[in-house]
Amino acid sequence: LTPLLPPTDHRNRGMRTRLGCLSHKSDSYNDFTAILPDKPNRALKRLSTEEATRWADSFDVLLSHKYGLAAFRAFLKTEFSEENLEFWLACEDFKKTRSAAKLASKAQRIFEEFIDVQAPREVNIDFQTRELTRRNMQEPSLSCFDQAQGKVHSLMEKDSYPRFLRSKIYTDLLSQTQRRLS
Repeated sequence: LTPLLPPTDHRNRGMRTRLGCLSHKSDSYNDFTAILPDKPNRALKRLSTEEATRWADSFDVLLSHKYGLAAFRAFLKTEFSEENLEFWLACEDFKKTRSAAKLASKAQRIFEEFIDVQAPREVNIDFQTRELTRRNMQEPSLSCFDQAQGKVHSLMEKDSYPRFLRSKIYTDLLSQTQRRLS
């Protein structure tokens, strides 16, 4: 019989195992089919080195490119911070809402999912921005998330975007597009 460990030892060993798995999580993608939308192999063949290089010009250039967005999302997943991009995209979609009837329900869904304290995919914003957004929810408009969205955009641009440009995901993707040319 194996001796029973005290409960704290079992928990510690389980936690060490989980943390060990996390520390081995790589941001390298040798197979980009997992991150590219639509038909990945054809998409990668269509992505030029010039396009991928342009993603480094500015954060907004990256966000406006379908495959750049997919690669950035994959990178954020490796950092466990994809909720920032998902919130930003939800706000972009929200701004296109034309139905007054849908406006309030969409706003409530976004608030509950990303803004509210203890939201399932809570974004990192300051208390004042969270409270301003909460007040904006009393009479939702197309601009009710503007300040929160701006803060999250700025956070991604100053923090995640530079790391993305140095990541293996991005450098491997560039290498793959360059290799295809030779």
